[in-house]
Amino acid sequence: MMRAQLGALILATSLIQLANGFFTTVVSLRLGLEAFNPAFEGLVMSAYFVGFALGSASCGRLLKRIGHIRSYAAFGGIVIAATAAMSVVVELSAWTGLRAAIGYGCAGLFVTTESWLHAKAPREMRGRVFATYMVGTFLALALGQLLVGSLPIEGYVPFSVILGLFAVALVMVSVTYAEPPSLIAEERLRYSEVLRAAPLAVLGCFIAGMVSATFYAVFPAWMLANEIPQATISIFMLTAVLGGLAFQMPVGLASDRFDRRVVLGLLAAGLAAAAMALDVVPRTYVAILPVAAILGGCMSTLYPVCVANALDNMSAERVVAISSRMILVSGIGSACGPVIASWIMGRLDINGVLYFMAAATALLAACAFLRASTRTETEHEERPFVVIAPQAIQAAPDPR
Repeated sequence: MMRAQLGALILATSLIQLANGFFTTVVSLRLGLEAFNPAFEGLVMSAYFVGFALGSASCGRLLKRIGHIRSYAAFGGIVIAATAAMSVVVELSAWTGLRAAIGYGCAGLFVTTESWLHAKAPREMRGRVFATYMVGTFLALALGQLLVGSLPIEGYVPFSVILGLFAVALVMVSVTYAEPPSLIAEERLRYSEVLRAAPLAVLGCFIAGMVSATFYAVFPAWMLANEIPQATISIFMLTAVLGGLAFQMPVGLASDRFDRRVVLGLLAAGLAAAAMALDVVPRTYVAILPVAAILGGCMSTLYPVCVANALDNMSAERVVAISSRMILVSGIGSACGPVIASWIMGRLDINGVLYFMAAATALLAACAFLRASTRTETEHEERPFVVIAPQAIQAAPDPR
């Protein structure tokens, strides 16, 4: 019974990530096709992350009040209703509000699922459960990019596919028999306290969110506007997602073995170099795809290393509160990134966006190396490295 329940949760979340990965790229591409003002297109992409951050910070109260299964149904209903409305009302302000609602609903779905897994997975199985959960997430996101190359993005077809995937996930969890897990009360923690204790982690989470959201919001639309085939766009985005999957465990091992600030600096420097390389390498698969994999790998591991650094600098009893604060900081960065990138692209094209990403991550690298060279390293807490999926700002699992 327990294995079936956990399996249903993991499979349902994989379907949601499949829909989410496809949806994010489709929206970016559709913005390039619709007659919207390019200067404001970034608002639509940023709105998802605004909603996600708000949902991550507030959905716990609903969980405590009505339980996991009904909360899951409520959040899923929000996502389905907003997705259906986007297929009918093609207007900039409407899409902005609807994407925010979808971000809020997705945050609720992820928080509900992860807190459920934390509570119900036996201690001796927890590592395998979350490894399966995250592998399923990455593979689903990758498959979502493949759908981009095989389905038309015009009309109702993509929205119908997305609605179907969300609906199946909702049904799977809604019919699952389970006793509602108990939730640990969240400890209050001031942001100023986090900033004083771990300023590098706060800066890193903001930049990680900003750069990741910029990449997923801007690049597909720019490639479509430059008449790059959908299949090529799909392969490029797929490579970045798979690069993120490939980097997770090696970076996790390195961050546990060496100074996390140095590891963070190397990742940020690698991302800056990859962003600049995309501007100069030949436009061939052989040249572009390895760079995309490196960029995706560095980009998807910045956030978990930053969270681990923050946890190293504060008491272990506050892990839940720290994680929630890092989510919101990353969410603010994710909301800012597409807006800034859209403004830059309107003036300097994609070259300006690439150098914006490079400048932000070079600043992070400089701060990380400076911090490592001037301050003694804090002793590592004994907790597993947290694998974080792209396109989703997710809370670190509670090791308790």
